[in-house]
Amino acid sequence: MPTGTRRRARVLALQTLYEYDVAHHEVSAIIQRHAEDEALPDRVITYAEELVQGVLTHLSQIDEAIQEAAHEWPLDQMAAIDKNVLRLAIFEMLFNNSVPAKAAINEAVELAKEFGSDPSSRFVNGVLGTVFHRYSGTSAFNTGSEV
Repeated sequence: MPTGTRRRARVLALQTLYEYDVAHHEVSAIIQRHAEDEALPDRVITYAEELVQGVLTHLSQIDEAIQEAAHEWPLDQMAAIDKNVLRLAIFEMLFNNSVPAKAAINEAVELAKEFGSDPSSRFVNGVLGTVFHRYSGTSAFNTGSEV
C-alpha cells in the first residue's frame, strides 16, 4: 500500500478516534462523513476502518501500555488528540503487522506536530519511545520492515 494512502488513512483514523472519544459519535458515521467530505479513495477508507477497529478492539491493552509509559499523566487528564495519536501508534506497534514500529512512531510524531499542541510531538515521542523499549523483543512487538 502506498505511503500516501497510509498517511491519509492514519489522519482519517485519528479524526475518527478523536471524535469518538470526545463526542461519542458512531464510528462508521464519522468515517463516512469524512470520506464523503474529502472524496477519499476506498483504499484509504478501508485502512482507516482497520486501524480504528483495531484500536477499539484492543483499547484496554493500549490504554494500559500508555499508562505504564506515562504513569504521571492519567488518561482523563491527557489531551484528547495526544491520547488518540498514542492509541493509533501503539495499535500499529503492538497489534498490526503492516508497518515497522519505528515507522509507526515517526508517523505518530508527525500527526502530533500537525494536530496537537506545541509540546505534543515531544510527549508522543517520549511515550512511544518508552513503549518501544518496554515491548521490543517480546512476541507482541512488531519489527516488520515494510513501510
